[in-house]
Amino acid sequence: MASAAPMLKLDNISAGYDGFQALFGVSLEVRAGESVAVIGPNGAGKTTLLRAISKLIDTREGDLVMEGRRYNGLPAHEIISLGIAHVPEGRRLFPRLSVEENLKMGAFLPAARAQYAQRLEMVYALFPRMKERRAQLAGTMSGGEQQMCAIGRALMSGPKLLLLDEPSAGLAPLIVQSIFEVIRKMGAEGYTVLIVEQNIQQVLKVVDRAYLLETGRIRQSGGAAELLASDEIRKAYLGV
Repeated sequence: MASAAPMLKLDNISAGYDGFQALFGVSLEVRAGESVAVIGPNGAGKTTLLRAISKLIDTREGDLVMEGRRYNGLPAHEIISLGIAHVPEGRRLFPRLSVEENLKMGAFLPAARAQYAQRLEMVYALFPRMKERRAQLAGTMSGGEQQMCAIGRALMSGPKLLLLDEPSAGLAPLIVQSIFEVIRKMGAEGYTVLIVEQNIQQVLKVVDRAYLLETGRIRQSGGAAELLASDEIRKAYLGV
């Protein structure tokens, strides 16, 4: 069950790129053991939000807090030491390395290296297909398999919080089902996940809560079932 104090808390975050502001005063929180989605249309600022959390871009105002520690000043390469792992849009695997070599890259922190064998078994239990394909070059796999490998690589660091950016993007419908099934399973196993996703109907079936982001602002938030039943969301996004 999710604990009372938030693991991740964003307080009034504004961010953007080169004179273009993409986020305006965004506040949200994710508690330990919770799966939370940020949903909304293309161009709403969802990817920017994850990039701000990972410090891939700087925030202009507001506070980023992980487990009670404000980390606005931390450089991007140190974010993983806070226990935050980011699976970017487009997967970004090393195509000429094998599946297992890609997974090994996720365990580069000394603390993760000590747990390498154990974590590898855990990832293979979650993604049996990765075990079958462990010697295959990552670049020769299907999009869905690459997505599983990218999630597995992030899990190898033993993160407290997993950030997933559009995990279903560009995948065939059948593969999308299996990716969401994995996300559901991760939630059931107690992983803490913040997922950005355009596939609103699917993602609201596998997370606990969600925030609706439109034009850089949070417009609505609540339990996943509540948002799935919301007339506003059904009309605007689900075509019903």
